[in-house]
Amino acid sequence: MPTDEESLLSASEQGRLIRDRKLSPVELVQSCLDRIERWDPLLRAYITVCADAALEEARVAEREIAAGRWRGPLHGLPFGVKDQLNTKGVLTTLGSRVLADNVPDHDATVIERLKGAGAILIGKENMHEFGKGGTVEFPYGQPRNPWNIAHNPAGSSSGSGIAVASGFSSGSLGEDTGGSVRSPAAANGIVGIRPTFGRVSRWGGTMYGWTADTIGPLTRTVEDNALFLQAIAGHDPRDPLSSTRPVPDYAAALNKSLRGMTLGVVRELSWPDGANVEVVAAMRETIRVFESLGAVVREVSLTRAKYAVPLQLLTSDSDIAAMMLRKWLRTHWNDLDVGTRTRLAAGCLIPATVYHRAMRGRALVRREVLDVLQGVDALICPTNLQPPGLIEAVKETVDSEEAMEKKVILRRISTYPFSMANIPALALPMGFTTKGLPLSLQIAAKPFAEATVFSIAHAYEQATAWHTRHPDLRLIDSGAKTS
Repeated sequence: MPTDEESLLSASEQGRLIRDRKLSPVELVQSCLDRIERWDPLLRAYITVCADAALEEARVAEREIAAGRWRGPLHGLPFGVKDQLNTKGVLTTLGSRVLADNVPDHDATVIERLKGAGAILIGKENMHEFGKGGTVEFPYGQPRNPWNIAHNPAGSSSGSGIAVASGFSSGSLGEDTGGSVRSPAAANGIVGIRPTFGRVSRWGGTMYGWTADTIGPLTRTVEDNALFLQAIAGHDPRDPLSSTRPVPDYAAALNKSLRGMTLGVVRELSWPDGANVEVVAAMRETIRVFESLGAVVREVSLTRAKYAVPLQLLTSDSDIAAMMLRKWLRTHWNDLDVGTRTRLAAGCLIPATVYHRAMRGRALVRREVLDVLQGVDALICPTNLQPPGLIEAVKETVDSEEAMEKKVILRRISTYPFSMANIPALALPMGFTTKGLPLSLQIAAKPFAEATVFSIAHAYEQATAWHTRHPDLRLIDSGAKTS
């Protein structure tokens, strides 16, 4: 099987071939490493690549499977993780030069669970510094979109999106506060879920956004995403905020009919002023696809959605700044990226009275989202209202009300309300622009209704062909030198 084919198969297909001993875990890992070596010097998906360890683990997996000890659908598959999650004996930088020598003595729970399922850690992925959006100069290289390297791969889990789209791994783990899994999934043309808050343990990750941070998988298909979430979900006594609710069988929900289901198109998140015309056209076509599948689609309204962005910035940025003030801001000011330190310094200046009022405002936004969900099975809207922008054009220099509206509010308005409601929300491909850049659909449902989200997303995915397209990395000048 040619290298490109095996690396770009879905994780579920790779897993079945490995189970049936038609594909070697060693061959798959080596194929991914070859692609990383050839193209990652430009794309910058990885901060650290665990080549030797990954190949040794692949040899172990191959021996286990040959001996009849197959652990499940992820056994022998390579995965990467956002460099925000601790890995035993492996550099963990949080995308910052101030942690350039940080080597933890333990794995995060999610990594323990993936390794327990037989998956193989292939590397630590590039990210916005400390998991905050707005990094201007990336200490470990500028991440680039594999569909067009002049364009933004989004953040803050930038490398996690690039790696999966580029066939560098079978799946990745990212972290999502306001959209940091969903936005890279959207920009790179893949699938990414923000699970319900508490569905996945955060122990062993640096979770500065204490009331908002979640860990979720990025994959090439919906089925892959369900398999990865199945492996990492569930209660963990080491995380006091993890839920004790049982984890359902997500794969079992994938092939259910949508006939009779009701989907709500969120007006304010789908067609606001400033939405890109190609995004709007793709969303209207998506509605037609759902209706052809038997779903009832009707428009709903979230009148408070526009407040989600400033409310989350006032609260989550303050949470993060409070945790970083003594440890990093005061002692490593000049070592931090200007985007990081400016945003966090502003977070330190938010008065307690404003913070508490904003927390009450968050409760109102959440209540409205949950109320609307009482009348529909799920909510749908574009993941982002604009296609991936040019890297230089999306730098968050805000010097006017207009810039605030276009660079901050409009770019976040589709993802932040669901973060604030702490409900599951998934991004998946819904088309491409005339210039070949990915467009993305978002599906959100009630708390802990990940199975519903997967069911709807899988039905749409199977009715379209967007997930079968992959960036042609041969078009990239692999000899280009970009820092």
